[in-house]
Amino acid sequence: MTLLTKWAFKNKAALIVVVILSLVMGVVSYFTLPMEFLPEADNPQVTVVTLGQGYDSKTMVDEVTTPIENAVVAVKGKTNVYSTTGDGYSQINISFDSKTKMKEAKAEVEENINQISMPEGVQKPKVVQLNTNQIPIAQVSLTFSNGLTKENMEKAAKQIEPKFKSLDGIGSVTLYGKTDPRVVIQLDNAKMAAAHIPLQSVMGVLQGQNLAVSIGEKPIDGKMSNLKVIGNINSLEAINKLTIPLPVPNAPKVKLGDIATVKQESNQESITRINGKEALVLVITKADNASAVTVGKEITKEAKKISKEVSGAKAEVVFATSDMVQHSVNSMMREVLMGALFATIVIVLFLRNIRATFITIISIPLSLGITLFLLWKSGITLNILTLGGVAVAVGRLVDDSIVVIENIFRKTQEKEFNKATVLEAVKEVATAITSSTLTTVAVFLPMGLIQGSLRSFIYPFALTITYSLLASLVVALTVVPLMSFGMLRKAKLPAHKQPVRYMKVLRWSLNHKFIPILLAVFFFVGSIGLYFAMPKGAIDAKNAENVAIQLTFPSQTPIDTVKNRAIEFEKKVQDLDGYKYLITQAGTNSDAAAWGQVSNPTEATYTVIMKDGADADKFMKGVKKLKNEFSEADLSVSAGSMMGSSSSSVITLDLVGKKTPDLIDASNKVMDSIKGIKGVNKVTSNQEETKPVYTIKVDSNVTNTQQIATQLHALMNQTPIGTVKINEKETVVYLNAGFNPTSKADLENSKIMTETGVVSLSTIASIDKSEQSSTILHKDGDQYLRVSALVDSDKLSVVSDKINKATKDLKLPKGVKLATGGASDQQSSDFADLGLTMLASIGLVYLIMVITFKNLRTPIAILMTLPLASIGAILGLLITGVSIDPTALFGALMLIGIVVTNAIVLIDRVKQNEEHMIIREAIIEGAATRIRPILMTAVATICAMVPILFGDPETGSLVSKGLAVVVIGGLTVATLLTLVIVPVFYELLYFRKSKKQRLSRDK
Repeated sequence: MTLLTKWAFKNKAALIVVVILSLVMGVVSYFTLPMEFLPEADNPQVTVVTLGQGYDSKTMVDEVTTPIENAVVAVKGKTNVYSTTGDGYSQINISFDSKTKMKEAKAEVEENINQISMPEGVQKPKVVQLNTNQIPIAQVSLTFSNGLTKENMEKAAKQIEPKFKSLDGIGSVTLYGKTDPRVVIQLDNAKMAAAHIPLQSVMGVLQGQNLAVSIGEKPIDGKMSNLKVIGNINSLEAINKLTIPLPVPNAPKVKLGDIATVKQESNQESITRINGKEALVLVITKADNASAVTVGKEITKEAKKISKEVSGAKAEVVFATSDMVQHSVNSMMREVLMGALFATIVIVLFLRNIRATFITIISIPLSLGITLFLLWKSGITLNILTLGGVAVAVGRLVDDSIVVIENIFRKTQEKEFNKATVLEAVKEVATAITSSTLTTVAVFLPMGLIQGSLRSFIYPFALTITYSLLASLVVALTVVPLMSFGMLRKAKLPAHKQPVRYMKVLRWSLNHKFIPILLAVFFFVGSIGLYFAMPKGAIDAKNAENVAIQLTFPSQTPIDTVKNRAIEFEKKVQDLDGYKYLITQAGTNSDAAAWGQVSNPTEATYTVIMKDGADADKFMKGVKKLKNEFSEADLSVSAGSMMGSSSSSVITLDLVGKKTPDLIDASNKVMDSIKGIKGVNKVTSNQEETKPVYTIKVDSNVTNTQQIATQLHALMNQTPIGTVKINEKETVVYLNAGFNPTSKADLENSKIMTETGVVSLSTIASIDKSEQSSTILHKDGDQYLRVSALVDSDKLSVVSDKINKATKDLKLPKGVKLATGGASDQQSSDFADLGLTMLASIGLVYLIMVITFKNLRTPIAILMTLPLASIGAILGLLITGVSIDPTALFGALMLIGIVVTNAIVLIDRVKQNEEHMIIREAIIEGAATRIRPILMTAVATICAMVPILFGDPETGSLVSKGLAVVVIGGLTVATLLTLVIVPVFYELLYFRKSKKQRLSRDK
């Protein structure tokens, strides 16, 4: 690698140009790179959502869910199919393996589903496949001073929405909360009975009235002309004047307006409110190549402009990922500057020379400039993961330069300062820093072994670190030697002093090898025991950007009651302090279904966006106190972030089987076994949510079942019977028969038209009442029940183990299988993937060291730093009280590359010394020479991690307090022990040769 150094000395002018270009291109890349929240990653799942207003869960399963499940059985790459079916909705989640191309998978699912015909009144299934590019970059609330009137909704759709769509970089704009006008014909049953008009006559009143039909081509007035028949209903008055067709001859004409009230009203499937006001919400996504920060600023500017220019309207940006990205950029710059400052202080303290310090620090902006340019050319965006990679790498960027400058500094203290001395100094450490940098890079190569969504997030993080480290190596071998030759030539350097005390400790340790080795083994075994004893948690979000609240009412609760109580709860929450925005949502609508989202119709959700610095914990306690006032509902409160992370985790236990009674029996046993476990906050089952179902069994010998079902559906639900054009807009007409039975007797007495005339329902059918689950779950076509246990995230592994033990020996009914999932299952998968990656990384590190040192034994001594690092990592987590989560394990993965660096630098010097020294003296001289650069690089890296340790972690980032604790603790202990244990173990590997050399010397 000294070829680079020699080239630099021969081409000084060219190197100066390269340095300037690197800095300029770095700045250009920084302002050119798209800034976004997360890197592009496909969710390996296709969701199919179907809405069917008025259908119970059992009917939805039979008529919608099961046919769709059967249709997707043969889809390529499918791993499993989970479905949730409730009253009025069906949601099917189809998971795929990581190799599947999701666009093709979605197309295949759509093709298969299009062949299915849905029952009358059920909407066409919506097929959704999401990726991170579809995460909204902003949500804008629209409120009006006089409420959500028809005029204001038109204003939002025709004036405001297009303004946002016209902005540069906008991908899509979806308006939530809007209502479509509809015409409702409210029948008067008494007048219909008096006029002897059956329901079927009214239902057919609009059929074919508003068609436009071409009937052919004929010669008229000598010219070939097209003939066309069109309807002319374009007002409510025209509908009122429609004549009802009667089956009785010579009967007096009856107009629709004589037996019904015709009115136009809004169709509101759900409610959306912001800070207590009815609101519309604009959900905005960006174009693929647009910068989230730039687009976010334009959205904010446009919202302020609309509030000023559109009369009575107020547009506010409720949430924007651009703010998070901007905060990440600011955090990165702060951490880079802090890291550079700490590194400067470290170098000044050790070398006590300002010029040498400046030479070393120049590697940070140069390496970052090259890194940003390479990211730009690789098509990687600036996001919270790449920025996190930069923040983590800052401390490591100066390591190679420190080793080089320190060796040059030491050499010039001992010899005459000239070009040959500089080249000799670089040559001594070139192999060591190259090998150590490559081992760190090798740690991130096995990222391809990680499957699923975790890989998409780790890849840009790993690539950023790889680019920055390789760039820092090139800078250390070219720029640093050349600058040292120019700036240190006339510097007055103090004489180099030997670390006498350290040499005494090392010599004693080499003479008493088994004492330090046994101590190291003792601490290592103890740390392993602590690791298995410590709780493993999910990624936590202690900074609580928002609070998520769910108010779930019993499934039999009327929808109007749910909405009214939801608004009452909202008013109570508004009295609490600390929130910026309170977003209330209730009901299921087609807008949400288009994104694959569907919810229980008796559930109200509240998203609370907190003010900066507000006490989220205090706010949550205030919300929980409202439980007594809403005792009929289930209240759930959790702290999290805009990405949905939460301070609570759910462990799920799925019971799969063929027979429903067996599943119910098994779920009761499972719930009883885990309710008393410490750490389990709440246990629920989907079987608990039931509602009464009235099954009407028609006597097929008397009448047709389909005809009776159609009549009853029309009697009890608003039924679309056609369309009319009002105000130049196609408007759906609904028929409301106004029949609202309140008891079984009302059902039995309902009047039904048959071939023999009008009869009571009880004369042609029997009615049975039963309690059925309002939510039905399927796994790969089989029904299953889900038991959910809510636990604290920092106790996830401990509670999971207790639950596994409690359910392990349960005697379940024959044919019922129990499977654990949820947060615990995901955690195990993530930990296993990271564990596999660690093993592969260690293998690659060993291979690189074998190539470097050209033998098998020397790398083993260097790898001894890994168990030493684990001691510090575990102690760090224990002292700080941080639970082991995936980010902490990711810190351990990084440690593999970082801690071996010091050992490589040490052993490389020892190997050089062995050419003219015995092993014992080579070890002592090498350790004494390398102690200063080892301590300098370790302290610089540790100090660069301090801002991360005490800072607030970014939402969705792998850079967290857990990662910082592991790296700081592991590197601290590994560095101190490396200076003793690695030399001792190295001599132990060559014990016979070393002993023979010492005996020969003594003679």
